[in-house]
Amino acid sequence: SSGINAEYGGHGAGDLWGGTNHPSENRFATAGQDKVVYIWDAASHTPHKRFTVDKPAQACAFSPCGSVLAVASTTGEWWVHDSESGEVLSTYKSGPEQIDAMAYSPDGTKIAVGSHDNFVYVFSCDDLKAEYTLMGRCTGHSSFITHLDFSEDGKTLQTTSGDYEHLFWDVETCDQVTNTKDLRDVTMATYTCILGFPVCGVWPPGYDGTDINSCARSHDSKIVATSDDFGLVNLFRYPCCSPKAEWDMYRGHSAHVTKVRFLVNDKELFSLGGRDQSIIQWGVN
Repeated sequence: SSGINAEYGGHGAGDLWGGTNHPSENRFATAGQDKVVYIWDAASHTPHKRFTVDKPAQACAFSPCGSVLAVASTTGEWWVHDSESGEVLSTYKSGPEQIDAMAYSPDGTKIAVGSHDNFVYVFSCDDLKAEYTLMGRCTGHSSFITHLDFSEDGKTLQTTSGDYEHLFWDVETCDQVTNTKDLRDVTMATYTCILGFPVCGVWPPGYDGTDINSCARSHDSKIVATSDDFGLVNLFRYPCCSPKAEWDMYRGHSAHVTKVRFLVNDKELFSLGGRDQSIIQWGVN
């Protein structure tokens, strides 16, 4: 009998905010409010895996080895999936509200989850495919958590919030680090926070605090990319500390761009369109 075969996949209802690069392979994952999660093959531009979740998805994060993918929802639930089979390995609820940011520590023994209830939940995960244990909550933000990054040694966490606070935390105790001397030699494993000295020059004149939605430093720490409410993907040299920094801008989306991330080799990056739900891969020269 005749039938229809899908040649390409994509997201449907709702905005598209969740996206993360694979740590070692030329792949990336997207998680949408249509309750669908894709792991994409970047070379062929086709889905490598597709699975569904129970609630609209808002954020996702690969473990450092890539064996699991954590997916968070708009209602506080989040799940750990086997990245090959899509099987749900464990389920959690971190507060009653939307989760916008999550990341594993560089050694894969912890995961941090940033919620709209203003808290960052830190879990221990010595076995990535077993139950995780809540270590504590980082309490101190006065607005919802927007972005977070671990330091290279996994001991420090940086976070930003909806009211433009940029705070640091001791991962083991979940206490806020307020002495800048304690941060002097701290290097972040990733830089996705939109605030901080290394990225203070990525804000062009006329932008307000809500206009930049996403930020990503390349793996070689030479470039930082941003995505904004004007449909643009922007590239700057990293670190970008000058308010007069030069940059290149690229247009492809029809609405706000919710996410930008470099692929593993830094030769490409992908961006996500919120309302247009499009996924664009860009070559980086």
